[in-house]
Amino acid sequence: MKFTVEYPSDVPTASREFRDPGVMRALASRVEALGFDAIALADHPAPSAKWRRSGGHDTFDPTVALAFFAAATTAMRLMTHLYVLPFRNPYLAAKTLTSLDIVSGGRLIAGVGAGYLRSEFSALGVDFDSRAELFEESLGALRRIWTHPEQPVSGSHFAATGEMNLDTPVQKPHPPLWIGGNSVATMRRVVEHGSGWSVVVAPATVASSVRTAAIEGVDDFSRAVDKLRTLLAAAGRDPGGVEIQVAAPTVDFDDSAAVAALDDYVMGMTRAGATWILAHVDATSASAAEKYLTRFADHFGVAG
Repeated sequence: MKFTVEYPSDVPTASREFRDPGVMRALASRVEALGFDAIALADHPAPSAKWRRSGGHDTFDPTVALAFFAAATTAMRLMTHLYVLPFRNPYLAAKTLTSLDIVSGGRLIAGVGAGYLRSEFSALGVDFDSRAELFEESLGALRRIWTHPEQPVSGSHFAATGEMNLDTPVQKPHPPLWIGGNSVATMRRVVEHGSGWSVVVAPATVASSVRTAAIEGVDDFSRAVDKLRTLLAAAGRDPGGVEIQVAAPTVDFDDSAAVAALDDYVMGMTRAGATWILAHVDATSASAAEKYLTRFADHFGVAG
């Protein structure tokens, strides 16, 4: 099992401390020193105030913040969770993600998604109802740009017209591409394009709000993993060759019942096929976050 930390700024009630460069540098260094495998940030370039008041959160541009974290660390992976491809021209997305892979020395995990906030699509001038088609197109284009950077790529809203001269990622053939969402369409995208799957385990009401199918617990998750493995085998891919990440809720480590429930959840998800756990953190303060991370790492043997 590997462990990712979601940087605490991506929590609705997060302290403003987490936007201070000194705190960012210190916390990223601490995450790496404790033995966590990756640090992650979400992507919301144009969120509405309504969404923020309804439980949304502040966020950095994830690639900028992850580049900052790359400079403060040496080995930990940098994960976009999730970078919304339909918001961007595929060449711009490829340039940004390639640059992050280069400046981090090949540590990027490119977690990508289709997006879900209608108002955000409107603010960015992207047709919300076309997001699935744009996502499919961007996935194929991104991989072609990474693997054959000299060849022009065209799509529904962009067209390279001649031989290209682009940087290539450090990781070959390209950075790990993890795809977020719960639907069968998402699974098919993982089979065609991905080396990882980021699952949203949440009540149906929450899943509906982010416009994906509901996976509400271990049993639902186990059935979904079985479906993915069936699709992988049918496509001639190793059913065990795809990383699968699920999030773990924040708990009070002084509450034995809550810790026992967390243990049951993590063990159940692991048995069902999860290979990475995304840890949410106490975001009330920088000191609370560090204490939580230390206790989480000790409890699960993260450094081991």
